[in-house]
Amino acid sequence: MTFTEPVRKYILSGIVAFIVIGLIVASVLANKQDEEFMMDESLYNHALQLQSSGDLEGAEVALSQVLQNQPNSEIANYAAGLVIAQNGDMKQAAIYMQKVLDINPHKVEDPRFMIQLGEIFVGAEKYEEAKIVLLRCQESQWTLEDIPTYQEHVAALLAQIENSQLKEGTKNE
Repeated sequence: MTFTEPVRKYILSGIVAFIVIGLIVASVLANKQDEEFMMDESLYNHALQLQSSGDLEGAEVALSQVLQNQPNSEIANYAAGLVIAQNGDMKQAAIYMQKVLDINPHKVEDPRFMIQLGEIFVGAEKYEEAKIVLLRCQESQWTLEDIPTYQEHVAALLAQIENSQLKEGTKNE
């Protein structure tokens, strides 16, 4: 089957038009995505500013807006967990921190995250989960420059868990 010259021109014109339209659509969608990203980043930065200035409720609201648009954002869930823990709702903070771990399972190698997760689990009275996390911290022999008593803190949290479990055991008897 041979194509005549005009048919070849139509085919080539169609391919070029298809490519140009594809590039235009991609550009429009990319610009929209860039705008959404910049808005979310701005809200996230605003939340961190509010947190550092002590406005934890404002920070929580800003982070919830970010999480509405980006529910699987590791960093937004992490920040939300920390802010909510500072607000005192340890059970909700534990949910956010668990989601961070679900999004990025490699966080189990981050000593700072792990000690924070352990503290939040203890505060939420999730003692079995806290024990697993804190024993991981202990076995890894982590230390942090800005937390020179890291291992002592881990040991204190483990002792707190044991005391809480003993108290619960005597209450149940």
